[in-house]
Amino acid sequence: TQVLRKSLQRGAVLSAGSFLVYEAHKLISGFAEVHASFKVEDVIEQADYLYGSGETEKLYRLLVQHKNSDDAELLWRLARSSRDLAQLGTTSAEEKRQLTYDSLEYAKKALEKNESNFAAHKWYGICLSDVGDYEGIKTKIGNAIIIKEHFQRAIELNPKDATTIHLIGIWCYSFAEMPWYQRKIAATLFATPPTSTFQEALHYFHMAEEADPNFYSKNLLFLGKTYLKLNNKKMALLWLSKAKDYPAQTEEDKQVQKEALELLNSM
Repeated sequence: TQVLRKSLQRGAVLSAGSFLVYEAHKLISGFAEVHASFKVEDVIEQADYLYGSGETEKLYRLLVQHKNSDDAELLWRLARSSRDLAQLGTTSAEEKRQLTYDSLEYAKKALEKNESNFAAHKWYGICLSDVGDYEGIKTKIGNAIIIKEHFQRAIELNPKDATTIHLIGIWCYSFAEMPWYQRKIAATLFATPPTSTFQEALHYFHMAEEADPNFYSKNLLFLGKTYLKLNNKKMALLWLSKAKDYPAQTEEDKQVQKEALELLNSM
């Protein structure tokens, strides 16, 4: 897909016979560990192929078998896969909720296993935001600073990851357009409530585009939307047209095309 084309460790005296059995067990265990390390690489390779092919359900079935893994690379992929499955139109509301909470747990476990994994930080931030949709606006705003911190940490670990830069842009855009009643909630939660501007959001959307040009239909759309907020219709027209003409490979791309077209028509 576009988004990411260009983020899974006797203290007893033994008789001669039992000693041999114990040594054999150690030897077999050693081979098993070596085999397991190769297996992780194989699973990741297979998972990335399925992800690139848009095989959401197959990918989830593959990765969920490894939910007890200690490998951060596997776990963040499982978090992403669970979230992608939750987004499908065929997923029931009950399953969607369960998958959303599961994805956060997998991302959290990935972070616990490897704090230096940029993708674990990115997906933890995304999944924490998703859970906020179920827990109300107060929780969502309360988690906002934590979410941004994880996105920023992901960029520190991988400055070229365009999607994480885009996500900080979305964070800024959301706070720039936050309605007054949500600002009031934020003021009760923080001594200094988080704020942002459309200009700051624009900076991150352009920064993402510089890191990986034309990488994501939604980044093009938000460049157009942000320019509209800033009353720059010429630049809004440019970026919304790019979003409308973006080759749709996913359901999200199709939604982006639809929204871009509606905005262009309204102009």
